[in-house]
Amino acid sequence: MDTSELQKIKQRYNIVGNCDALNHALDVALQVAATDLSVLIVGESGVGKEIIPRLIHDNSPRKREKYFAINCGSIPEGTIDSELFGHEKGSFTGAIGESEGYFGTANKGTIFLDEVGELPIATQARLLRVLETGEYIRVGGQKIMKTDVRIVAATNVNMHKAITEGRFREDLYYRLNTIPIQMPPLRERGEDILLLFRLFTMQMAEKYRIPRITLTDDAKMMMLKYKWPGNVRQLKNITEQMSVLSQKREIDAEALSKFIPHDQESTELTTTATPDAHSYESEREILYKILYELRGNVGDLRREMSTLRKQIDDNNTLNNFANARGIQSLAAPEPNTQPTDISALHHYPTQQPHFSPYQDVEAEEIRENDSANGESLNLSDIGRQVVEKALERNGGNRKKAAQELGISDRTLYRRLKQYGLDKQDKE
Repeated sequence: MDTSELQKIKQRYNIVGNCDALNHALDVALQVAATDLSVLIVGESGVGKEIIPRLIHDNSPRKREKYFAINCGSIPEGTIDSELFGHEKGSFTGAIGESEGYFGTANKGTIFLDEVGELPIATQARLLRVLETGEYIRVGGQKIMKTDVRIVAATNVNMHKAITEGRFREDLYYRLNTIPIQMPPLRERGEDILLLFRLFTMQMAEKYRIPRITLTDDAKMMMLKYKWPGNVRQLKNITEQMSVLSQKREIDAEALSKFIPHDQESTELTTTATPDAHSYESEREILYKILYELRGNVGDLRREMSTLRKQIDDNNTLNNFANARGIQSLAAPEPNTQPTDISALHHYPTQQPHFSPYQDVEAEEIRENDSANGESLNLSDIGRQVVEKALERNGGNRKKAAQELGISDRTLYRRLKQYGLDKQDKE
């Protein structure tokens, strides 16, 4: 490209810099603008990737049509398909009318998909179809729609790594990457750093009517050696901070060091942790282990509580049957058993509901003194009496006796076997 033409392009889009990598990116953008080929712009965050698609559109046959810049990372996954491809009325909650979506509205124009690496896998499949056939279907629709849209995409993601990890479709990557454009990071642009700094200081001085700040030679060297992980965006922010906060208008290395990290080789905005820094990996592992064990303990406690509750319900039910048959109520457990307050532990009501007279639990012996005859009764004796009377009332019919007692035939059979009544029945 002719140098004069390149300078006109830079002035039109307010592009500052003369490094070879930047000039090459602009040259490729202008050459591909006359075609409809897909373009993928790759570069770190803050390098100015958004300038390229605008330049391509303005110098293409589509320049009189619509241009949309869409940040794919800022649209929720649940609505991105509707935003891009439109939706039919009633296709989801809140869809009160039809929507053409960006691809329908931008027909004949250009769409810039920024942060395309953040697209969900399902949306990537839809986008691939649009790129290959120009066809798409609205969300909730069945009709195939047609569109003629130029796609320019950008990403700061390592696409090869994303493909390996299954986060991005390989076929879509090659479809988008028909013409790749690499935007250089600020740390590789050399003297462009000082040119951009000068531009930002002039803008601040004009906007806020303050004296423009300058750099000493040692401060300039520090600026050139710093890695600028935030690229042009970070440089602009630091320049604005110094323009407002610095008391001196001439910034030396000491003053500059207050606004950028001391580690000149760092590529981070803040210093990384030292080897002696505290790590929370071990604490997380301990917490996970404690939570896992606690979950097991809670499960055990629930099972124990359920067993204890069944035992107490069984005792109360047998008391009710015993009272109904003229048998004295059971007494409290012996001192050597451990009393359990179920209502206090599990917040059950103190008045126990009516349950079946027998549960599938081991009967615990409970003794009481009979004030009338001094005889000692236990749970097995009372249970045997209740079962015998139920069989007598039903003429030995086990099924009817089980129904009267509110238990299953199988449970009644186990009780008969326990009390030795099954042998008598056979005899």
